[in-house]
Amino acid sequence: MRLVFFSALSFFAFAQPPAFDYSRSKPFDIRITGTETRDGIRVDDMSFANLAGTRTEAYLVHSALQGKSVAALFLHWYESESPLSNRKQFLQEAIALAHHGLTSLLVATPWSDPKWYDQRDVSRDYENSIAEVKELRRALDLLRAQPGVDSQRIALVGHDFGAMYGILAAAAGVKPAAVALQAFAPSFSDWFLYNQRQLTPDQRQRVIDRLAPLDPIRYLPQLGLTPVLLQFANRDFYVPREKAEALHAAAHGPKQILWYEAGHGLNDQASADRQVWLIKTLRLK
Repeated sequence: MRLVFFSALSFFAFAQPPAFDYSRSKPFDIRITGTETRDGIRVDDMSFANLAGTRTEAYLVHSALQGKSVAALFLHWYESESPLSNRKQFLQEAIALAHHGLTSLLVATPWSDPKWYDQRDVSRDYENSIAEVKELRRALDLLRAQPGVDSQRIALVGHDFGAMYGILAAAAGVKPAAVALQAFAPSFSDWFLYNQRQLTPDQRQRVIDRLAPLDPIRYLPQLGLTPVLLQFANRDFYVPREKAEALHAAAHGPKQILWYEAGHGLNDQASADRQVWLIKTLRLK
């Protein structure tokens, strides 16, 4: 693991309140590289132009039902050893929900790369996080622009980093119809300080202070009356119960918190409960 030392300037140059606005003039330039039918549901393997000048891979899962479709953006977790730490994590869930009328977009993220965490530039965690929130806002806009999608009924599902970045993206734009979040921390410093063990206590505090404007717990209240489902594990080493309870307290709208006898990756019961909640909350068919 790399050791990264910060200059005094980088510690003390705390960022201004983050701005997640971006230019919407850039074409999506959607390219479909393959299409298959799973259980009667169409799954497009696609990519679109992102703000960084490269392309974002995604799956677009189409509802088989006619009429205006409710839609959801799915954001995966980070676990370097898991084969589902990428856009595939929620694919089977999205296919199941498509039978109830949900259209879903499942996007790749920087943490789709198993080496992302250890190889990232830790001195730019703040700037890169802002850039990623803008990319997720663009993904939401792409989903809203899909033919047959009701642009006013977009949900968001996120696990781990997907939940944390997803909250910021959802709070910055049109409020989502529903949000389902799993196994995430109140602050990015809860994650990003793990590989900075060389820092002194004062240096660690400065990292916490610098990342604080991005803390997901600050953005949960901004979701207003959006229904929120929170799912956590009783045996999650990374997210202790008191932090999960603090996140639940921060949500202001209709909310529910569910606990599972599992680790950070949760389990099949969490997936089943989430599908039931989404069907009911989004009034799917």
